[in-house]
Amino acid sequence: MTLEQLIAQARTALDTAITTRRQEQDALVALRSEEDLTEDAVRDQVARRDTADAEVTRRQEALAELESEQAREEELAALASRTVPAATRAPAYDRVARVGAEERTYRPDLDRRGAMFQSDVVASALGAEGNFEARERLARHMQEERVERGDQLQRAAGTGAFAGLVVPQYLTDMYAPAAQANRPFADAIRRHVLPSQGMQVNISRVTTGSEVDNQSAENAAVDEQDMDDTNLAIAVQTAAGQQTLSRQAIERGAGVEAVVLDDLFRRYNTNLDGKLLNQATTGLSAVATAVTYTDADPSAVELYPKLIEGLAGVEAALLDMASGENIAVMHSRRWYWLQNAMASTWPLITQPGVVAQTLGANYAQAYGRGVRGMLPNGTPVIVDNNVATNLGTGTNEDEVYLVDRQECHLWEDPDAPMYIRAEQAKAASLGVLLVVYGYYAYTHARYPQARKISGTGLVTPTFA
Repeated sequence: MTLEQLIAQARTALDTAITTRRQEQDALVALRSEEDLTEDAVRDQVARRDTADAEVTRRQEALAELESEQAREEELAALASRTVPAATRAPAYDRVARVGAEERTYRPDLDRRGAMFQSDVVASALGAEGNFEARERLARHMQEERVERGDQLQRAAGTGAFAGLVVPQYLTDMYAPAAQANRPFADAIRRHVLPSQGMQVNISRVTTGSEVDNQSAENAAVDEQDMDDTNLAIAVQTAAGQQTLSRQAIERGAGVEAVVLDDLFRRYNTNLDGKLLNQATTGLSAVATAVTYTDADPSAVELYPKLIEGLAGVEAALLDMASGENIAVMHSRRWYWLQNAMASTWPLITQPGVVAQTLGANYAQAYGRGVRGMLPNGTPVIVDNNVATNLGTGTNEDEVYLVDRQECHLWEDPDAPMYIRAEQAKAASLGVLLVVYGYYAYTHARYPQARKISGTGLVTPTFA
């Protein structure tokens, strides 16, 4: 496991610890509002809150230690790039690209939205008439990427033809959270690095397990069952989009290429997330077991037991493989409909972090920023507007998905997540082609655990 992956895990663990601490604090506030409050109950809840607080501190320190280690590694890598043995210092000073002490070619402080990079990509596509300085900057950028991320760029094409240009990392970080439906579900599930070769990911699943039973008598034969496994083959998919720009738009327009590439980046993320949810055969809607909610006059109070039924099905399917990190995924219209509901009753069993007299909790997070709130039983809610709203016989239903997020797997190419290619696609008509693409694979079927609430009870909601 790489240092970057350890840091990603540490950040996830810290987010979980912060959520738990928030729940314990909410429970303490709710407890103090009860009429039959006892000092012992408050003391116990304060102790749980403080324990959760200490866990946040521990996770924070662990993350800081890893980030400090990463900073030191980067510092040493930069130092190594400046201390090449004398025998290998053949190229002249102005004949090599340098990283470390020297600034990067494309930097967020000078090119925050990537206008220079995007202009250089387009200019390099104009062949012999293209901007020589733009091609030189792109070549220098690719050399910098090879020094810093050489192990991840084995599939990038040579810089001479500029057929495979890597997007500067700060630009991909900036584009990922941009508008559109984007990728809330993809960011919430278990992510892996896509293998460097092959168009298929294989997972071995034990489909026939061993058996154990009481021995019928002394020296009698004990139970034996041969174990067997089945290969789960997961296809590596390619997501791509393109735009052909006129040379007039590039040369005489203001920021045209920046607008086009920004839109392609955002739609790449939206497409990937939408496929995770809606793709035929393998998408979450296709593999999830249905829990039907049929009602001509639906209400949030009636929907809630169906959600609990679905969560019970998730745990029953996973047994001891359940991580306990269940999530509910729904469209924003369904989340706001649940918030609109009023009730005179509440669950008989209280849940950590949820006031007993309410139907869950809203964390007031912006769209695409993680967990939006909690159901009455404490299940985190992910709001994702890639959830289809044209389902059912009336083409006006949506679905609510209930999964163990650790059993929804996504492999993504570590090379960006996407590349840009630029070439003179339609020279006769003065056109320039821009293409964004990337590789990914996913599965929700390692265990058949996913559940979905569907039916006429989930038609277009009315707010009253």
